[in-house]
Amino acid sequence: MTNLSVNVNKVALIRNSRKGEVPCIENFSRICIQNGAKGITVHPRPDLRHIRPDDLELLSKVTNELDVEFNIEGNPFEGSSGDYPGFMNLVENFIPTQCTLVPDSSNQLTSDHGWDVLSEKQRLIPIINQLKSLGIRTVLFSDHDIDQIEAAHDIGVDRIEIYTGPYAKAFKENDLKVIEDYKEAINFAQSIKLDLNAGHDLSLLNLENFLNLGKIHEVSIGHSLVSESLIYGVQETINQYINIIGN
Repeated sequence: MTNLSVNVNKVALIRNSRKGEVPCIENFSRICIQNGAKGITVHPRPDLRHIRPDDLELLSKVTNELDVEFNIEGNPFEGSSGDYPGFMNLVENFIPTQCTLVPDSSNQLTSDHGWDVLSEKQRLIPIINQLKSLGIRTVLFSDHDIDQIEAAHDIGVDRIEIYTGPYAKAFKENDLKVIEDYKEAINFAQSIKLDLNAGHDLSLLNLENFLNLGKIHEVSIGHSLVSESLIYGVQETINQYINIIGN
């Protein structure tokens, strides 16, 4: 079974473009959950351009109330800056179900590559151990590179989230070689008993084909889902995703 976790960053970005609380992140999240989403994802960044620390407090309560997963993603090495208290401080304060570690720089527009685990493992291992000691499922954002996937497994993460940006591009361009590379990477992860999440540029158009490549525990979708909601409405968009996933 594949779970849908909705990334609400884009909703926060629209809200922050004007003073006020419209659109309401809480209402959007509740509609998603009530229609079948199994989790909510946020990616707080130091510039606070979308998700704010107070959003994490709110969404932690909502996901707990509705008994779904809360996933906080970001760079564990981002320290405090202005009103941003630092990534690990946020995680420790709100204890999400899952924490996805992403190698973004502070001014990066969006996540566009996975960790170089082979060179970063000595820095990552203490973070992974810290998160596990808090009872948090720990996930590394990863490219579809077998060596990096194996390295992630070796340092003890619970899952990887495979970066699907290149897959989405390949699907659009009918690049079967890249799609086959993803299938091989997914099969390899399964062979070493490493569970998989996936995210980035997945959409109503390309998700079904991706899920046919192998077993995926969770897809985290934000930009496409929010964009599609402008056309179909939130409830109908979530229903379409749930129909694809088959839950």
